[in-house]
Amino acid sequence: MSGRGDSAEALAATFLQRRGLRILSRNYRCRFGEIDLVAESGRTLVFVEVRARRSDDFGGPGESITVAKRRRLVAAARHFLAAAGDRAARFDVVLLRGEPPQIEWITDAFGEDNARR
Repeated sequence: MSGRGDSAEALAATFLQRRGLRILSRNYRCRFGEIDLVAESGRTLVFVEVRARRSDDFGGPGESITVAKRRRLVAAARHFLAAAGDRAARFDVVLLRGEPPQIEWITDAFGEDNARR
């Protein structure tokens, strides 16, 4: 990961912790892919994808989450859940734009209720 990516993930982790989430893992890797942050909100596991862009000149940070990336995230999350047991889970996205970064937190980003995806 690049230095910018590391700092974006650290900023996102701090942002989420201040909102009551507990960070369980950073950069969880398995044969299916990587999850930037794994957190806990109450009894729910939260798999977090962090995306940062200095500008929207080539599309915003959320636009870089492709269908293939979502598939890898879901597969990696299933791998994590196999060891964690039967728990509720969701996928969140933290988008960082500009300098200094503006933070946008999308909860249940891949859920049916989210019209953006």
